[in-house]
Amino acid sequence: MTINLELPRKLNAVIEKAHQGAAEMLRPISRKWDLREHEYPVELDTLATLFEGISEAKTIPFAGAEAFRDGEEAKETNHNGANMSAVLNVMEISWGDVALMLSVPRQGLGNAAINSVATPEQLERLGKDVWAAMAITEPGFGSDSAAVSTTAKLDGDEYVINGEKIFVTAGSRATHIVVWATLDKSKGRAAIKSFIVPRDHPGVTVERLEDKLGIKASDTAVIRFDNVRIPKENLLGSPEIDVEKGFGGVMETFDNTRPVVAAMAVGIARAALEELRKILENAGVEISYDKPAHAQSAPAAEFLRMEADWEAGYLLMVRSAWQADNDIPNSKEASMGKAKAARVATDITLKAVELAGTTGYSEETLLEKWARDSKILDIFEGTQQIQQLVVARRLLGLSSAELK
Repeated sequence: MTINLELPRKLNAVIEKAHQGAAEMLRPISRKWDLREHEYPVELDTLATLFEGISEAKTIPFAGAEAFRDGEEAKETNHNGANMSAVLNVMEISWGDVALMLSVPRQGLGNAAINSVATPEQLERLGKDVWAAMAITEPGFGSDSAAVSTTAKLDGDEYVINGEKIFVTAGSRATHIVVWATLDKSKGRAAIKSFIVPRDHPGVTVERLEDKLGIKASDTAVIRFDNVRIPKENLLGSPEIDVEKGFGGVMETFDNTRPVVAAMAVGIARAALEELRKILENAGVEISYDKPAHAQSAPAAEFLRMEADWEAGYLLMVRSAWQADNDIPNSKEASMGKAKAARVATDITLKAVELAGTTGYSEETLLEKWARDSKILDIFEGTQQIQQLVVARRLLGLSSAELK
């Protein structure tokens, strides 16, 4: 089965609608909410309503949990479905503002996580009004998700959750939290499961909101779980501890969320490239596709290099989403896309600030904001180094124990 890189008309409609919303609703308020960290951008309610209306019409899937389900639709030889639609939507919205993208109700990373492991019965029970944050990181670890120490103990028909999670995106705004916890520390990675917990549930406390370098319009919370009792049905997926399968079940979450993060990086990088091109052309710098880079000015050559890097990140993102739509395992490709796109985004946004000089460093444009916002994309959902480890393990056929 070969990938067709030409987007069908239905996906062009996704790009058009999302870009319109980003250009008319997000870009104009981008600076405003960057300067008002921890305040909720009220304009996002309108955008969320727009997304819901389009989704209910069953014409364009967006990034919520239901977006990643194709239902019973028959798959052609080359199928571009809900995963592709979701990443293209995220790419365009992130072109407008990645922090606001992370704050749109019911479009959270936790929603993609729910889709990865929830049963059809759980999705039916949760309904469409779930806005889920994802709580993985703890004070004792960062990217090593296997080091989870938050516990979930079965007590009758309920699990009792205890622990603390940090850097929870949308943690104070989401209606629910997908919490990673271990059923039995002695059984290692295989015992780590994810649970859906209502944010206003007894025992759930938002301890504080972080002050950050970037994505200031998005809240990032520290959340404590103190004897939080939830129905055992709130364990997402199977409660069985399969030592043979190991960590694979819950890690499937990342196969859905990493292409989404790659899409955020691709979107913000393209925004920076477009703005930089305008600045360079206004300064009299000619960027030609008819002459080799070495025959052009240094700024033009650098721009062409960044544009080529951007194209690579975009194509890797598209590939991982396409594989998911066609039921092809995409763990390696999802990590490749996330690693490449995130690194490209930080490189392009910082270089854009540099080439634009004082214009880029000041708040005259959004270039400095995009440089600050882009760094998180190379950190959350697994750092650059973690992605490289995942790719190396897949290529060499080694387990996490064999290659650390």
